[in-house]
Amino acid sequence: MTSKKATLPRLPASSAWLVMPFLLSILMTFVVSGVSTVRSIGLSPIFLERWMSAWVISWFIAFPTLLFALPIVRRATAALVAPPVR
Repeated sequence: MTSKKATLPRLPASSAWLVMPFLLSILMTFVVSGVSTVRSIGLSPIFLERWMSAWVISWFIAFPTLLFALPIVRRATAALVAPPVR
């Protein structure tokens, strides 16, 4: 008896330019907005509602910012870091 793992269909490699900043912006804004909300109102009964509100707003700003900034950051990184030795 063989078991077949269910796999999700994968996006083509050409979509990596969009997927990476999408996932990065979700993770970073989730963490930063959570920390900021805790510092602002503490772990109060309205914490989760305020956190999610802050997260959505920050994500809508962060995602397009990353799309714009990543090419610039990649060029700056390439200018500051030596290429790998082959």
